[in-house]
Amino acid sequence: MLERIAAKLRMPDGSINPWVIAITVTLATFMEVLDTSIANVALPHIAGNLSASRDESTWVLTSYLVSNAIILPLSGWLSSILGRKRFYMGCVAIFTLSSFLCGFAASLGMLVLFRIMQGVGGGGLQPSEQAILSDTFPISKRGMAFAVYGIAVVVAPTIGPWLGGWITDNYSWRWIFYINVPVGILSLFLTYLVVSDPPYMKRVKIKQGFRIDYVGLGLISLGLGSLQIILDKGQREDWFASGFIRTFFCLMLVGLVAGVIWELRAKEPVVDFRMLKNRNFAIATTAMFFLGFVLYASTMLIPEMLQEMLGYSAENAGLALSPGGLLIMCTMPFVGILVSRVDTRYLITFGCTISASALLVMAGWNLSLDFRHAVLGRMMQAFGLAFLFIPINVAAFAYVPREKTNMGTGIINLARNIGASVGIATVTTMLERRTQMHSARLMDRVNPMNPAYKNMVSGMTGNLVSHGATATQASAQAHGMIYGMIQRQAAMLAFLDNFKMLGVIFFAIIPIFFLMKRPRMSGGAVPVH
Repeated sequence: MLERIAAKLRMPDGSINPWVIAITVTLATFMEVLDTSIANVALPHIAGNLSASRDESTWVLTSYLVSNAIILPLSGWLSSILGRKRFYMGCVAIFTLSSFLCGFAASLGMLVLFRIMQGVGGGGLQPSEQAILSDTFPISKRGMAFAVYGIAVVVAPTIGPWLGGWITDNYSWRWIFYINVPVGILSLFLTYLVVSDPPYMKRVKIKQGFRIDYVGLGLISLGLGSLQIILDKGQREDWFASGFIRTFFCLMLVGLVAGVIWELRAKEPVVDFRMLKNRNFAIATTAMFFLGFVLYASTMLIPEMLQEMLGYSAENAGLALSPGGLLIMCTMPFVGILVSRVDTRYLITFGCTISASALLVMAGWNLSLDFRHAVLGRMMQAFGLAFLFIPINVAAFAYVPREKTNMGTGIINLARNIGASVGIATVTTMLERRTQMHSARLMDRVNPMNPAYKNMVSGMTGNLVSHGATATQASAQAHGMIYGMIQRQAAMLAFLDNFKMLGVIFFAIIPIFFLMKRPRMSGGAVPVH
Protein backbone atom coordinates (compact mmCIF):
# COMPACT_ATOMS: atom_id res chain seq x y z
CA MET A 1 0.00 0.00 0.00
CA LEU A 2 2.68 2.52 1.05
CA GLU A 3 4.84 1.50 -1.90
CA ARG A 4 2.00 2.20 -4.34
CA ILE A 5 1.41 5.67 -2.85
CA ALA A 6 5.13 6.44 -2.98
CA ALA A 7 5.30 5.27 -6.61
CA LYS A 8 2.60 7.77 -7.59
CA LEU A 9 4.66 10.60 -6.08
CA ARG A 10 7.76 9.74 -8.11
CA MET A 11 8.91 11.39 -11.33
CA PRO A 12 9.67 9.38 -14.51
CA ASP A 13 13.35 9.02 -13.49
CA GLY A 14 12.33 7.40 -10.21
CA SER A 15 13.12 10.38 -7.94
CA ILE A 16 10.55 12.05 -5.70
CA ASN A 17 9.09 15.27 -7.11
CA PRO A 18 10.92 18.02 -5.15
CA TRP A 19 7.73 20.07 -4.85
CA VAL A 20 6.05 17.18 -3.05
CA ILE A 21 8.94 17.25 -0.57
CA ALA A 22 8.66 21.05 -0.19
CA ILE A 23 4.93 20.92 0.58
CA THR A 24 5.39 17.96 2.92
CA VAL A 25 7.97 19.62 5.16
CA THR A 26 6.13 22.96 5.07
CA LEU A 27 3.02 21.43 6.66
CA ALA A 28 4.60 20.86 10.06
CA THR A 29 6.50 24.17 9.99
CA PHE A 30 3.31 26.13 9.30
CA MET A 31 1.66 24.33 12.21
CA GLU A 32 4.58 25.15 14.54
CA VAL A 33 4.91 28.84 13.59
CA LEU A 34 1.14 29.27 13.87
CA ASP A 35 1.30 27.90 17.40
CA THR A 36 3.73 30.61 18.52
CA SER A 37 1.07 33.31 18.02
CA ILE A 38 -2.26 31.50 18.19
CA ALA A 39 -2.05 30.95 21.97
CA ASN A 40 -1.57 34.65 22.78
CA VAL A 41 -5.22 35.65 22.43
CA ALA A 42 -6.39 32.56 24.33
CA LEU A 43 -4.52 33.40 27.56
CA PRO A 44 -7.53 34.98 29.35
CA HIS A 45 -9.63 31.89 28.54
CA ILE A 46 -6.85 29.54 29.68
CA ALA A 47 -6.35 31.47 32.95
CA GLY A 48 -10.08 31.43 33.71
CA ASN A 49 -10.57 27.76 32.87
CA LEU A 50 -7.55 26.56 34.86
CA SER A 51 -8.08 28.91 37.84
CA ALA A 52 -4.83 30.81 37.27
CA SER A 53 -3.97 34.49 37.35
CA ARG A 54 -3.14 36.35 34.13
CA ASP A 55 0.53 36.60 35.19
CA GLU A 56 0.71 32.86 35.88
CA SER A 57 -0.89 32.06 32.52
CA THR A 58 1.91 33.84 30.64
CA TRP A 59 4.17 30.89 31.50
CA VAL A 60 2.21 29.05 28.81
CA LEU A 61 3.99 31.30 26.31
CA THR A 62 7.32 31.62 28.13
CA SER A 63 7.83 27.88 28.63
CA TYR A 64 7.33 27.22 24.90
CA LEU A 65 9.68 30.02 23.84
CA VAL A 66 12.45 28.93 26.24
CA SER A 67 12.52 25.28 25.14
CA ASN A 68 12.13 26.34 21.49
CA ALA A 69 15.08 28.74 21.73
CA ILE A 70 17.30 26.10 23.33
CA ILE A 71 16.66 23.40 20.72
CA LEU A 72 16.94 25.68 17.65
CA PRO A 73 20.75 26.05 17.53
CA LEU A 74 21.23 22.40 18.54
CA SER A 75 19.10 21.03 15.69
CA GLY A 76 21.99 20.80 13.21
CA TRP A 77 24.14 18.85 15.67
CA LEU A 78 21.26 16.51 16.57
CA SER A 79 20.51 15.93 12.87
CA SER A 80 24.10 14.88 12.25
CA ILE A 81 23.91 12.33 15.08
CA LEU A 82 20.40 10.95 14.58
CA GLY A 83 20.05 11.50 10.84
CA ARG A 84 18.05 14.41 9.48
CA LYS A 85 14.92 12.43 8.52
CA ARG A 86 14.81 10.61 11.86
CA PHE A 87 15.36 13.84 13.80
CA TYR A 88 12.71 15.70 11.77
CA MET A 89 10.11 12.94 12.19
CA GLY A 90 10.93 12.78 15.90
CA CYS A 91 10.30 16.52 16.21
CA VAL A 92 6.96 16.23 14.38
CA ALA A 93 5.93 13.29 16.58
CA ILE A 94 6.86 15.11 19.82
CA PHE A 95 5.09 18.28 18.69
CA THR A 96 1.94 16.40 17.69
CA LEU A 97 1.75 14.30 20.86
CA SER A 98 2.43 17.27 23.15
CA SER A 99 -0.23 19.32 21.30
CA PHE A 100 -2.76 16.60 22.08
CA LEU A 101 -1.64 16.53 25.73
CA CYS A 102 -1.87 20.36 25.95
CA GLY A 103 -5.52 20.14 24.94
CA PHE A 104 -6.15 17.60 27.73
CA ALA A 105 -4.23 19.50 30.45
CA ALA A 106 -6.23 19.69 33.68
CA SER A 107 -4.04 22.27 35.43
CA LEU A 108 -1.71 25.11 34.57
CA GLY A 109 1.33 23.09 35.72
CA MET A 110 0.46 20.24 33.35
CA LEU A 111 -0.10 22.67 30.49
CA VAL A 112 3.28 24.37 31.05
CA LEU A 113 5.02 20.96 31.14
CA PHE A 114 3.41 19.91 27.86
CA ARG A 115 4.21 23.29 26.29
CA ILE A 116 7.89 22.70 27.15
CA MET A 117 7.65 19.38 25.29
CA GLN A 118 5.91 21.14 22.42
CA GLY A 119 8.69 23.72 22.21
CA VAL A 120 11.32 20.96 22.09
CA GLY A 121 9.54 19.32 19.17
CA GLY A 122 8.77 22.58 17.38
CA GLY A 123 12.31 23.95 17.69
CA GLY A 124 13.76 21.40 15.29
CA LEU A 125 11.18 21.76 12.52
CA GLN A 126 12.19 25.03 10.82
CA PRO A 127 15.97 24.39 10.61
CA SER A 128 15.36 20.84 9.35
CA GLU A 129 12.94 22.03 6.69
CA GLN A 130 15.35 24.68 5.40
CA ALA A 131 18.18 22.13 5.25
CA ILE A 132 15.95 19.66 3.40
CA LEU A 133 14.92 22.33 0.88
CA SER A 134 18.54 23.44 0.36
CA ASP A 135 19.58 19.87 -0.47
CA THR A 136 16.49 19.08 -2.55
CA PHE A 137 16.68 22.10 -4.88
CA PRO A 138 19.63 23.52 -6.85
CA ILE A 139 20.37 27.16 -6.08
CA SER A 140 18.73 28.30 -9.33
CA LYS A 141 15.40 26.91 -8.07
CA ARG A 142 16.00 27.43 -4.37
CA GLY A 143 14.21 30.79 -4.40
CA MET A 144 10.90 29.17 -5.31
CA ALA A 145 11.45 26.46 -2.69
CA PHE A 146 12.09 29.06 0.00
CA ALA A 147 8.95 30.87 -1.20
CA VAL A 148 6.87 27.89 -0.05
CA TYR A 149 8.68 27.88 3.29
CA GLY A 150 8.51 31.67 3.57
CA ILE A 151 4.74 31.65 3.15
CA ALA A 152 4.49 29.39 6.20
CA VAL A 153 6.88 31.43 8.33
CA VAL A 154 5.53 34.89 7.46
CA VAL A 155 1.81 34.18 6.99
CA ALA A 156 1.31 31.95 10.04
CA PRO A 157 2.02 34.70 12.65
CA THR A 158 -0.32 36.98 10.71
CA ILE A 159 -3.37 34.72 10.83
CA GLY A 160 -2.54 33.27 14.27
CA PRO A 161 -4.23 35.98 16.39
CA TRP A 162 -7.36 35.96 14.23
CA LEU A 163 -7.62 32.14 14.18
CA GLY A 164 -6.92 31.91 17.90
CA GLY A 165 -9.60 34.48 18.67
CA TRP A 166 -12.15 32.77 16.43
CA ILE A 167 -11.52 29.30 17.91
CA THR A 168 -11.63 30.44 21.54
CA ASP A 169 -14.75 32.58 20.98
CA ASN A 170 -16.68 29.87 19.14
CA TYR A 171 -15.34 26.62 20.61
CA SER A 172 -12.72 26.24 23.36
CA TRP A 173 -9.08 27.21 23.91
CA ARG A 174 -8.27 23.49 23.89
CA TRP A 175 -8.96 23.33 20.15
CA ILE A 176 -6.03 25.65 19.38
CA PHE A 177 -3.90 22.62 20.32
CA TYR A 178 -6.12 19.84 18.96
CA ILE A 179 -6.00 21.27 15.41
CA ASN A 180 -2.29 20.40 15.31
CA VAL A 181 -2.93 16.66 15.66
CA PRO A 182 -4.34 15.74 12.21
CA VAL A 183 -1.79 17.98 10.48
CA GLY A 184 1.04 16.36 12.43
CA ILE A 185 -0.13 12.83 11.58
CA LEU A 186 -0.39 13.72 7.88
CA SER A 187 3.08 15.31 7.98
CA LEU A 188 4.58 12.19 9.59
CA PHE A 189 3.00 9.92 6.98
CA LEU A 190 4.19 11.99 4.00
CA THR A 191 7.68 12.55 5.46
CA TYR A 192 8.14 8.81 5.88
CA LEU A 193 7.26 8.31 2.20
CA VAL A 194 9.11 11.11 0.41
CA VAL A 195 12.01 12.45 2.55
CA SER A 196 15.41 10.77 2.73
CA ASP A 197 18.84 11.77 4.01
CA PRO A 198 21.43 12.88 1.41
CA PRO A 199 24.57 10.71 1.07
CA TYR A 200 26.84 13.24 2.81
CA MET A 201 24.70 13.05 5.98
CA LYS A 202 25.77 9.42 6.42
CA ARG A 203 29.44 10.39 6.12
CA VAL A 204 29.03 13.12 8.75
CA LYS A 205 27.28 10.69 11.06
CA ILE A 206 30.08 8.12 10.85
CA LYS A 207 32.70 10.81 11.35
CA GLN A 208 31.07 12.37 14.38
CA GLY A 209 29.93 9.22 16.12
CA PHE A 210 28.04 9.78 19.37
CA ARG A 211 30.47 11.99 21.27
CA ILE A 212 28.47 14.64 23.08
CA ASP A 213 29.78 18.04 24.11
CA TYR A 214 27.97 18.19 27.44
CA VAL A 215 29.68 21.41 28.57
CA GLY A 216 28.80 23.33 25.40
CA LEU A 217 25.28 21.91 25.43
CA GLY A 218 24.73 22.98 29.03
CA LEU A 219 26.20 26.48 28.65
CA ILE A 220 24.29 27.31 25.46
CA SER A 221 21.03 25.98 26.95
CA LEU A 222 21.54 28.01 30.13
CA GLY A 223 22.32 31.21 28.20
CA LEU A 224 19.50 30.99 25.68
CA GLY A 225 16.91 29.85 28.23
CA SER A 226 17.81 32.72 30.58
CA LEU A 227 17.74 35.23 27.70
CA GLN A 228 14.26 34.12 26.66
CA ILE A 229 12.94 34.40 30.24
CA ILE A 230 14.40 37.93 30.54
CA LEU A 231 12.80 39.06 27.28
CA ASP A 232 9.43 37.54 28.06
CA LYS A 233 9.17 38.61 31.72
CA GLY A 234 11.28 41.79 31.70
CA GLN A 235 8.59 44.43 31.33
CA ARG A 236 6.22 42.64 33.70
CA GLU A 237 8.97 42.48 36.36
CA ASP A 238 10.19 46.07 35.69
CA TRP A 239 13.44 44.87 34.16
CA PHE A 240 16.56 45.39 36.31
CA ALA A 241 14.57 46.70 39.25
CA SER A 242 13.69 43.05 39.80
CA GLY A 243 16.02 40.59 41.53
CA PHE A 244 14.43 37.84 39.42
CA ILE A 245 15.57 39.53 36.18
CA ARG A 246 19.03 40.38 37.57
CA THR A 247 19.58 36.73 38.50
CA PHE A 248 18.67 35.47 35.04
CA PHE A 249 20.76 38.23 33.44
CA CYS A 250 23.84 36.94 35.28
CA LEU A 251 23.00 33.37 34.23
CA MET A 252 22.57 34.54 30.63
CA LEU A 253 25.96 36.28 30.59
CA VAL A 254 27.73 33.25 32.05
CA GLY A 255 25.96 30.84 29.69
CA LEU A 256 26.38 32.78 26.45
CA VAL A 257 29.89 34.20 26.96
CA ALA A 258 31.36 30.96 28.30
CA GLY A 259 29.35 28.93 25.77
CA VAL A 260 30.62 30.89 22.75
CA ILE A 261 34.24 30.71 23.98
CA TRP A 262 33.92 26.97 24.63
CA GLU A 263 32.30 26.24 21.27
CA LEU A 264 34.92 28.22 19.34
CA ARG A 265 37.61 26.01 20.89
CA ALA A 266 35.69 22.71 20.64
CA LYS A 267 36.71 20.24 17.94
CA GLU A 268 33.13 19.11 17.35
CA PRO A 269 30.88 21.90 18.68
CA VAL A 270 27.14 21.55 19.19
CA VAL A 271 26.80 25.08 17.70
CA ASP A 272 29.47 26.02 15.17
CA PHE A 273 29.88 29.78 15.66
CA ARG A 274 32.83 29.66 13.26
CA MET A 275 30.24 29.72 10.47
CA LEU A 276 29.82 33.44 11.18
CA LYS A 277 33.25 33.99 9.61
CA ASN A 278 31.40 33.55 6.31
CA ARG A 279 30.54 37.15 5.44
CA ASN A 280 27.32 36.39 3.58
CA PHE A 281 26.08 34.09 6.30
CA ALA A 282 26.93 36.55 9.10
CA ILE A 283 25.19 39.49 7.37
CA ALA A 284 22.17 37.36 6.44
CA THR A 285 21.89 36.17 10.06
CA THR A 286 21.92 39.80 11.20
CA ALA A 287 19.28 40.66 8.61
CA MET A 288 17.12 37.75 9.77
CA PHE A 289 17.36 39.02 13.35
CA PHE A 290 15.95 42.40 12.29
CA LEU A 291 13.33 40.77 10.06
CA GLY A 292 12.06 38.83 13.09
CA PHE A 293 12.25 42.00 15.20
CA VAL A 294 10.10 44.09 12.85
CA LEU A 295 7.73 41.35 11.64
CA TYR A 296 6.66 40.10 15.07
CA ALA A 297 6.69 43.53 16.73
CA SER A 298 4.41 45.02 14.05
CA THR A 299 2.21 41.92 14.05
CA MET A 300 1.67 42.47 17.79
CA LEU A 301 1.28 46.27 17.60
CA ILE A 302 -1.39 46.56 14.90
CA PRO A 303 -4.09 44.28 16.40
CA GLU A 304 -3.37 45.59 19.91
CA MET A 305 -3.78 49.17 18.72
CA LEU A 306 -7.02 48.35 16.88
CA GLN A 307 -8.44 46.64 19.97
CA GLU A 308 -7.32 49.11 22.65
CA MET A 309 -7.62 52.39 20.76
CA LEU A 310 -10.47 51.73 18.32
CA GLY A 311 -12.51 49.07 20.11
CA TYR A 312 -12.11 46.23 17.59
CA SER A 313 -12.80 42.65 18.65
CA ALA A 314 -9.87 40.19 18.56
CA GLU A 315 -11.37 38.55 15.48
CA ASN A 316 -11.81 41.83 13.58
CA ALA A 317 -8.34 43.03 14.57
CA GLY A 318 -6.94 39.78 13.19
CA LEU A 319 -8.95 40.27 10.00
CA ALA A 320 -7.15 43.57 9.44
CA LEU A 321 -3.90 41.58 9.14
CA SER A 322 -5.28 38.81 6.90
CA PRO A 323 -5.17 40.65 3.52
CA GLY A 324 -1.48 41.34 4.17
CA GLY A 325 -0.89 37.62 4.64
CA LEU A 326 -2.77 36.89 1.41
CA LEU A 327 -0.60 39.42 -0.43
CA ILE A 328 2.56 37.73 0.88
CA MET A 329 1.28 34.36 -0.37
CA CYS A 330 0.71 35.82 -3.85
CA THR A 331 3.99 37.77 -3.98
CA MET A 332 6.50 35.24 -2.63
CA PRO A 333 6.39 32.88 -5.67
CA PHE A 334 7.12 35.92 -7.86
CA VAL A 335 10.07 36.82 -5.61
CA GLY A 336 11.23 33.21 -5.82
CA ILE A 337 11.53 33.61 -9.61
CA LEU A 338 13.28 36.99 -9.31
CA VAL A 339 15.94 35.65 -6.94
CA SER A 340 17.68 33.72 -9.74
CA ARG A 341 17.60 36.77 -12.05
CA VAL A 342 18.11 39.84 -9.83
CA ASP A 343 20.88 40.63 -7.34
CA THR A 344 19.58 39.60 -3.90
CA ARG A 345 21.01 42.79 -2.42
CA TYR A 346 18.68 44.89 -4.58
CA LEU A 347 15.67 42.75 -3.69
CA ILE A 348 16.39 43.02 0.04
CA THR A 349 16.92 46.79 -0.25
CA PHE A 350 13.63 47.17 -2.14
CA GLY A 351 11.78 45.10 0.47
CA CYS A 352 13.25 47.07 3.39
CA THR A 353 12.44 50.40 1.69
CA ILE A 354 8.80 49.48 1.02
CA SER A 355 8.25 47.97 4.47
CA ALA A 356 9.97 50.88 6.25
CA SER A 357 7.93 53.40 4.24
CA ALA A 358 4.73 51.60 5.23
CA LEU A 359 5.72 51.74 8.91
CA LEU A 360 6.38 55.48 8.65
CA VAL A 361 2.93 55.86 7.04
CA MET A 362 1.49 54.01 10.04
CA ALA A 363 3.31 56.49 12.28
CA GLY A 364 0.96 59.12 10.83
CA TRP A 365 -2.24 57.29 11.83
CA ASN A 366 -4.67 58.83 14.35
CA LEU A 367 -7.74 57.87 16.37
CA SER A 368 -10.05 58.44 13.38
CA LEU A 369 -8.35 55.57 11.47
CA ASP A 370 -10.83 53.38 9.59
CA PHE A 371 -10.62 49.66 8.78
CA ARG A 372 -9.76 50.23 5.12
CA HIS A 373 -6.68 52.34 5.82
CA ALA A 374 -5.51 49.91 8.52
CA VAL A 375 -5.70 47.07 5.99
CA LEU A 376 -3.94 49.08 3.25
CA GLY A 377 -1.10 50.05 5.61
CA ARG A 378 -0.52 46.44 6.60
CA MET A 379 -0.71 45.30 2.96
CA MET A 380 1.96 47.82 1.98
CA GLN A 381 4.21 46.56 4.75
CA ALA A 382 3.50 42.92 3.83
CA PHE A 383 4.44 43.58 0.21
CA GLY A 384 7.85 44.76 1.36
CA LEU A 385 8.29 41.81 3.74
CA ALA A 386 7.67 39.40 0.86
CA PHE A 387 10.90 40.64 -0.76
CA LEU A 388 13.03 39.91 2.31
CA PHE A 389 12.72 36.35 3.50
CA ILE A 390 13.66 34.47 0.32
CA PRO A 391 16.62 36.64 -0.82
CA ILE A 392 18.09 36.64 2.71
CA ASN A 393 17.98 32.84 2.88
CA VAL A 394 19.37 32.34 -0.62
CA ALA A 395 22.22 34.79 0.05
CA ALA A 396 22.94 33.15 3.42
CA PHE A 397 23.50 29.62 2.09
CA ALA A 398 25.00 30.39 -1.32
CA TYR A 399 28.54 30.03 0.05
CA VAL A 400 27.88 27.54 2.89
CA PRO A 401 29.18 23.97 2.30
CA ARG A 402 26.33 21.47 2.07
CA GLU A 403 27.53 19.53 5.12
CA LYS A 404 27.16 22.75 7.17
CA THR A 405 23.60 23.47 6.03
CA ASN A 406 21.97 21.82 9.06
CA MET A 407 24.06 23.84 11.48
CA GLY A 408 23.49 27.07 9.52
CA THR A 409 19.71 26.74 9.43
CA GLY A 410 19.64 26.32 13.21
CA ILE A 411 21.69 29.49 13.73
CA ILE A 412 19.74 31.66 11.28
CA ASN A 413 16.37 30.52 12.65
CA LEU A 414 17.58 31.19 16.17
CA ALA A 415 18.49 34.73 15.07
CA ARG A 416 14.98 35.29 13.74
CA ASN A 417 13.32 33.91 16.88
CA ILE A 418 15.52 35.97 19.21
CA GLY A 419 14.82 39.00 17.01
CA ALA A 420 11.11 38.35 17.44
CA SER A 421 11.43 38.13 21.23
CA VAL A 422 13.61 41.25 21.42
CA GLY A 423 11.20 43.12 19.14
CA ILE A 424 8.12 42.23 21.20
CA ALA A 425 9.91 43.05 24.47
CA THR A 426 11.12 46.39 23.05
CA VAL A 427 7.75 47.61 21.78
CA THR A 428 5.96 46.39 24.90
CA THR A 429 8.35 48.39 27.08
CA MET A 430 8.22 51.42 24.79
CA LEU A 431 4.42 51.40 24.79
CA GLU A 432 4.28 51.73 28.56
CA ARG A 433 7.16 54.20 28.93
CA ARG A 434 6.16 56.42 26.00
CA THR A 435 2.52 56.46 27.15
CA GLN A 436 3.67 57.77 30.53
CA MET A 437 5.88 60.39 28.89
CA HIS A 438 3.19 61.63 26.48
CA SER A 439 0.61 61.65 29.27
CA ALA A 440 2.88 63.85 31.42
CA ARG A 441 3.49 66.26 28.55
CA LEU A 442 -0.19 66.53 27.68
CA MET A 443 -1.17 67.00 31.33
CA ASP A 444 1.21 69.98 31.51
CA ARG A 445 -1.22 71.82 29.23
CA VAL A 446 -4.22 70.97 31.41
CA ASN A 447 -4.50 73.81 33.92
CA PRO A 448 -7.20 76.33 34.84
CA MET A 449 -5.27 79.16 33.16
CA ASN A 450 -5.46 77.53 29.73
CA PRO A 451 -8.37 79.14 27.80
CA ALA A 452 -8.92 76.07 25.59
CA TYR A 453 -9.11 73.82 28.63
CA LYS A 454 -11.53 76.19 30.42
CA ASN A 455 -13.79 76.33 27.35
CA MET A 456 -13.82 72.54 27.01
CA VAL A 457 -14.64 71.98 30.69
CA SER A 458 -17.36 74.65 30.52
CA GLY A 459 -18.91 73.14 27.39
CA MET A 460 -18.89 69.58 28.77
CA THR A 461 -20.27 70.71 32.14
CA GLY A 462 -23.11 72.59 30.48
CA ASN A 463 -23.97 69.60 28.32
CA LEU A 464 -24.01 67.23 31.30
CA VAL A 465 -26.15 69.62 33.35
CA SER A 466 -28.65 69.79 30.48
CA HIS A 467 -28.93 66.00 30.70
CA GLY A 468 -29.85 66.04 34.40
CA ALA A 469 -26.54 66.10 36.29
CA THR A 470 -25.94 68.51 39.13
CA ALA A 471 -23.30 71.21 38.64
CA THR A 472 -20.88 69.44 41.00
CA GLN A 473 -21.38 66.06 39.33
CA ALA A 474 -21.12 67.57 35.86
CA SER A 475 -17.83 69.33 36.69
CA ALA A 476 -16.27 66.14 38.08
CA GLN A 477 -17.46 64.10 35.10
CA ALA A 478 -16.13 66.69 32.65
CA HIS A 479 -12.68 66.61 34.25
CA GLY A 480 -12.74 62.79 34.20
CA MET A 481 -13.72 62.72 30.53
CA ILE A 482 -10.87 65.08 29.61
CA TYR A 483 -8.40 62.96 31.57
CA GLY A 484 -9.62 59.86 29.69
CA MET A 485 -9.16 61.66 26.37
CA ILE A 486 -5.61 62.62 27.33
CA GLN A 487 -4.73 59.05 28.32
CA ARG A 488 -6.15 57.74 25.04
CA GLN A 489 -4.19 60.29 23.02
CA ALA A 490 -1.01 59.49 24.97
CA ALA A 491 -1.41 55.76 24.29
CA MET A 492 -2.01 56.41 20.59
CA LEU A 493 1.13 58.57 20.39
CA ALA A 494 3.09 55.72 21.99
CA PHE A 495 1.88 53.32 19.28
CA LEU A 496 2.94 55.81 16.61
CA ASP A 497 6.39 56.15 18.22
CA ASN A 498 6.82 52.40 17.93
CA PHE A 499 5.85 52.34 14.26
CA LYS A 500 8.34 55.14 13.59
CA MET A 501 11.11 53.27 15.44
CA LEU A 502 10.49 50.08 13.41
CA GLY A 503 10.56 52.05 10.16
CA VAL A 504 13.83 53.76 11.08
CA ILE A 505 15.42 50.40 11.98
CA PHE A 506 14.62 48.97 8.55
CA PHE A 507 16.04 52.03 6.79
CA ALA A 508 19.16 51.98 8.99
CA ILE A 509 20.15 48.37 8.17
CA ILE A 510 19.99 48.77 4.37
CA PRO A 511 23.72 49.70 3.94
CA ILE A 512 24.95 46.43 5.49
CA PHE A 513 23.33 44.37 2.72
CA PHE A 514 25.77 45.74 0.16
CA LEU A 515 28.61 44.12 2.08
CA MET A 516 27.28 40.72 0.94
CA LYS A 517 28.46 38.94 -2.19
CA ARG A 518 25.89 38.12 -4.83
CA PRO A 519 25.20 34.34 -5.07
CA ARG A 520 26.98 32.99 -8.14
CA MET A 521 25.72 30.16 -10.30
CA SER A 522 27.83 27.43 -11.83
CA GLY A 523 26.18 26.52 -15.07
CA GLY A 524 23.06 28.16 -13.78
CA ALA A 525 22.40 25.37 -11.34
CA VAL A 526 24.56 25.03 -8.26
CA PRO A 527 26.38 27.39 -5.93
CA VAL A 528 30.09 27.92 -6.30
CA HIS A 529 31.80 27.32 -2.93
